[in-house]
Amino acid sequence: MTDGGEVKTVSGRGIEAAASDVDARVENKISALAPEQLEIVRRGAEIIKSGGLVAFPTETVYGLGANALDAEAVRRIYETKGRPSDNPLILHVSSIEMTEGLVELNWRARMLMEKFWPGPLSIVLPAKEVIPSRTRGGLPTAAVRMPDAAVALALIKFSNLPIAAPSANISGRPSPTDAETVRRDVGDKIPLVIDGGETRYGVESTVIDMTGEHAVLLRPGGLAKEDIEAELGEEVLLPQDQTIIKRSPGTRYRHYAPNVTLILAAPDEIPAEAENWAWMGVSEPAGNPAKKIKFRDDAEYARELFRAMRALEKSGVSAIYAEIPEERGIGRALKDRLVRAAGG
Repeated sequence: MTDGGEVKTVSGRGIEAAASDVDARVENKISALAPEQLEIVRRGAEIIKSGGLVAFPTETVYGLGANALDAEAVRRIYETKGRPSDNPLILHVSSIEMTEGLVELNWRARMLMEKFWPGPLSIVLPAKEVIPSRTRGGLPTAAVRMPDAAVALALIKFSNLPIAAPSANISGRPSPTDAETVRRDVGDKIPLVIDGGETRYGVESTVIDMTGEHAVLLRPGGLAKEDIEAELGEEVLLPQDQTIIKRSPGTRYRHYAPNVTLILAAPDEIPAEAENWAWMGVSEPAGNPAKKIKFRDDAEYARELFRAMRALEKSGVSAIYAEIPEERGIGRALKDRLVRAAGG
């Protein structure tokens, strides 16, 4: 606080000024939408306000959205996906002001929001009573995030509601990164799928718990752990018990799995007796796979992971061998998704 009583952020700027920077980034995103896109989004917002479900693109994967404050609408999300009811949902917001009405903010969480929002960062904080227990999976906490995609931001802003949105697929399957995949999975169960093209990251958001003295990484994702540590000026810890892990979606059940066996391996670890197998990774495998998807780098590997798994499962191979990435940057999130998809 300054001598004049003004509350300052860590960077020395006023809280209102920092929040207005986030608001400006949101407005710039939305203003880039074409009139026909805005019309579709406004239709989606009316569906959200009436208690319906809408699938929409974010920068990470496509989400299956509903009014986060409407317990019955949220129930329809779980029912449509076949999702366990104790698996909490992330609340998507379009402003820090909206966030303040949902969770108890602390200065460290606000600092991350001001730096990385809109972006692939979800922050777990103590929930306010306005959030139904069903949305929180029965937990006293809730995860909030501001997506970095114009359609998603406009949908939230036009509905004037926080939107609860897990990935728009049948629970346990690879997450959808394009609208056509969404239509195949859940398109016949919901009134609207908004097509925003292919997503940019291909893996879900990073989830950080900020309820305690130290930041804890619950789920690696589109924002690197190293970037968060640089902003906080401290190490982001890894969870030490299952109780805290439960605060994040996508951490307790098998996720992202193709319909064929997925095996994690180094390029030179493919068994000589393997038959009718496929390979995906950034390196050239030993042996002769029936199908092969080779990526330029880990960023492309992550972005195309779910689409590649769906393509290979349709190719008729008996097994998919996937290269294990190094645990740094986006590779940490990529390895997490591969391990879960393989049943680990």
